[in-house]
Amino acid sequence: MVRKVTLNNDIRILTEEIPHVRSVAVGVWVDVGSRHEEDEASGVSHFIEHMLFKGTATRSAKDIAEAFDRIGGQLNAFTTKEYTCYYARVLDEHLDLAIDVISDMLFRSRFAPEDIERERNVIVEEIKMYEDTPDELVHDVLAQTLWRQHALGRPVIGDAAVIQNLSRDQLLDYYDQHYRFGGMVIAVAGNVRHERVVERLEEVFGHTPGGGSPKPLVAPYPHPGCICRDKDTEQVHLCIGTQGLRLDDENIYVLQVVSTILGGGLSSRLFQRVREQLGLAYNIFSYHSSYRDAGLFGVYAGLSPENVGTVLDIILEELNDIRRGGVTEEELTRSKEQLKGNFLMSLESVSTRMNRLGKSELYLGRVHTPEEIVEKLARVKVDQIAAVADQLFRPEKLSLASIGPWRDEGAWHNALSRLA
Repeated sequence: MVRKVTLNNDIRILTEEIPHVRSVAVGVWVDVGSRHEEDEASGVSHFIEHMLFKGTATRSAKDIAEAFDRIGGQLNAFTTKEYTCYYARVLDEHLDLAIDVISDMLFRSRFAPEDIERERNVIVEEIKMYEDTPDELVHDVLAQTLWRQHALGRPVIGDAAVIQNLSRDQLLDYYDQHYRFGGMVIAVAGNVRHERVVERLEEVFGHTPGGGSPKPLVAPYPHPGCICRDKDTEQVHLCIGTQGLRLDDENIYVLQVVSTILGGGLSSRLFQRVREQLGLAYNIFSYHSSYRDAGLFGVYAGLSPENVGTVLDIILEELNDIRRGGVTEEELTRSKEQLKGNFLMSLESVSTRMNRLGKSELYLGRVHTPEEIVEKLARVKVDQIAAVADQLFRPEKLSLASIGPWRDEGAWHNALSRLA
């Protein structure tokens, strides 16, 4: 059972007791990400995430690492477009240590000048590595194509030129502005007792200042287009995408079913047709990313340049068929069972449960029970699929992003014209 408490400073604590396991996952979710950054500070959220591991008033970076290695635990963090999460997984007997270290990092990190300079170089190298991973980078290029001039279209990792020039004062100002602890959600899942967890977290987090009013967000407006980056790679990395649905949209489960049918596994339409029947790609899949007020639906394929035209046509044909009501009842049943199985089996992980608590509370203000989610999936109908697909997959709404030795934008426009 999920239980929730709100402290006097508006920090929300959610727990899920799972008595049959020996581990516990705890995550502190901070309501800030790359979307909140100005152009001249692109990557500052990610930079701060790195800095919180570099030492506190009482612990060095090595002390932090050794604290978890000593107990066989895990400590990490990640930054997204809309939030940052600091999390740990430990044996239940070490939960107090995990809370102590994470709170120390959040409240008492030093931001020492020499650490900033060292980590600045590390992040620049991380950006270079990312630029050398086109199968990951192309998804950001798609977001940039669709949401040009909007913060959601920028990569979370930031811009190397900006990172090189961010000052300590800028980091601290951003930290002070956004790490207002009333904007935090703390999620704990595993072999714990709710009352004991709340008591401990209130001791550590209860006296921090409450957060100010959140900065209003402007929803992105889609601008369909085409960006092809010429790069000397063996494959062309290709993404076709469109504006999707925000996380609280009533049709979000319908779109999950659509993605599963289209490119969500070995039996999906695109995998079977492009890889199994024609052998034109090793990797092809579809996905959907949701945010507070927007979403992005995409299809990825990695393939040889000479196969791009054929695969473009196939992807567009399948999108159009779903839009025209071509999904069968058998496909619908199979995809719903696939989603249900994946979801329920994922709940056997305390880390997955902790992530579910934190993200659901940040975005929705509540956590749907597994039974509710399964029921929402079960209610998806074929006519709903066609309606949502018709809303999103119209040719004039589609964008293309590619990285590799291919720049034939004309082929893209020709493929779209044949679909219209």
